[in-house]
Amino acid sequence: MDDTQQQPVPALFLAQVERRYAQGSGHLEILRGADLAIWPGEIVALVAPSGTGKSTLLHVAGLLERPDGGEVYIGGQPSARMDDAARTRMRREEMGFVYQSHHLLPEFSALENVVLPQLIRGLPAKEARSRASELLSFLGLKERLSHRPAELSGGEQQRVAIARALANGPRLLLADEPTGNLDPQTAGHVFAILVSLVRASGVAALIATHNLELAGRMDRRVTIQNGLIVQLA
Repeated sequence: MDDTQQQPVPALFLAQVERRYAQGSGHLEILRGADLAIWPGEIVALVAPSGTGKSTLLHVAGLLERPDGGEVYIGGQPSARMDDAARTRMRREEMGFVYQSHHLLPEFSALENVVLPQLIRGLPAKEARSRASELLSFLGLKERLSHRPAELSGGEQQRVAIARALANGPRLLLADEPTGNLDPQTAGHVFAILVSLVRASGVAALIATHNLELAGRMDRRVTIQNGLIVQLA
């Protein structure tokens, strides 16, 4: 009998990641050997000024861009050499994304916006509707399931976007200024709900924000300096 226990692996592990862009006759180095590990159930704040590589880091972590060097592991699986179809499948099955703008489909209801990604993944419609309803109810939107985005407030729209991001039970949540378009009171409320749902689901989360007060509520804070990821106190 094999008593060897499987060792836990980070939900996201960036190992010596490099990313550069062509600039004139040379290139601009954005990430220069960046390292980062985020574990299941951990919420990490990415606090970085504009122009330091925050968006690039999120794009590389989310498999939207390929690194020029190093490796991106999702749940222990290396991704840099995956073909586009495999990367798309990994994004769909392992990740959820929340942006500053909600990007909801205007012609669909709140419920339908959360059901759709589950149907794309292949879940039965009944199961998808049940999970969507459960998530939206948890987020305080039980009475708003049939409303379209234009009929919802900004905070409600972003809560629908959060439910959509978590609908497929992702391993990793990547959020880019998820409360950036909201007033301070609404931002605090939406963020508290986001953290509560992330904690309940056990997903790992990397959340980019300029809001230092919100960042202080997370487990860790990191920033980008000279192309490297640096832990903040």
